[in-house]
Amino acid sequence: MNHVAWDDFRLVKAIADTRSLNGAAAILNINHSTAFRRLTDLEKRLGTVLFERHRTGYALTPAGDEMAQLASRMDDDVESFMRKLAGQSLIPTGELRVTTNDTLLVYLLMPVFAAFRRAYPTINLDVVLTNQPLNLSKRDADIAIRATDNPPETLVGRRICGLNWAIYGLKSEYPDAVTGAHPELDALASRVWVSLGDQLGHIRAVRYVHERVPEAQIAIKINTVLGLTEAVEEGIGIGPLPCLIADRREKLVRLSDPNPDFATGLWLLTHPDLRASPRVRAFLDVAAGELSKLKPLIEGVRS
Repeated sequence: MNHVAWDDFRLVKAIADTRSLNGAAAILNINHSTAFRRLTDLEKRLGTVLFERHRTGYALTPAGDEMAQLASRMDDDVESFMRKLAGQSLIPTGELRVTTNDTLLVYLLMPVFAAFRRAYPTINLDVVLTNQPLNLSKRDADIAIRATDNPPETLVGRRICGLNWAIYGLKSEYPDAVTGAHPELDALASRVWVSLGDQLGHIRAVRYVHERVPEAQIAIKINTVLGLTEAVEEGIGIGPLPCLIADRREKLVRLSDPNPDFATGLWLLTHPDLRASPRVRAFLDVAAGELSKLKPLIEGVRS
């Protein structure tokens, strides 16, 4: 059998993952014609067909499936090697990729990043904003900063504190609440509400609203916490918000105490193979120290 190169396995895996030559070409940074030529050449060298061409895309044959599975295992081994190599680096320098969401970045993390850069100016940060979990096993990120009660079992890290939520509305509509006289929660159930979208139904505050407020009274659903805050501030409805954000909004007032049923943990997470890396360890230490100073704000202890 003629030599089969690692690039051949990468090609098969990319086509299998995307079910198209165009998708594979984009992943491999080549053009469509090059991907087609390489696949044709590979099948000729192997003497077998790896993909069946359908209208819905490229489907693996049994031989192609075997090769794609082997390519996936090889890719995992390479990623594992690279993680361990990164973890053995002795000098805290280079690039560190951190993933978090827009809410935590805007209201909490930028001063933390600034403090880290002052302490370690030779480490550059690459910050990736997303509400979806990235694959730290694939080095999509080195560190994840997340508000969650169920961090992935494949990651290790530190729980900084609880991120508390309360129900908020406009001061102009609830003047008595400014002095701390919160209305009865049962009475609030009949008001117009706003909520995070169903795709964020795992968040406790979202479940609270959907379990207690009729669907017809939820005026708007939004898939970001910042958007939800803007909706409450515009008077579209009342709703649960993180105290970290809402307590800084002049127009808003708490309509309830911070509700432990809403709270989520604030976590610093990384992959086990990376926790010994000097730059990862340096970031975890600095971030944990800076965030601990902000615990009253995060937990909603003070307005």
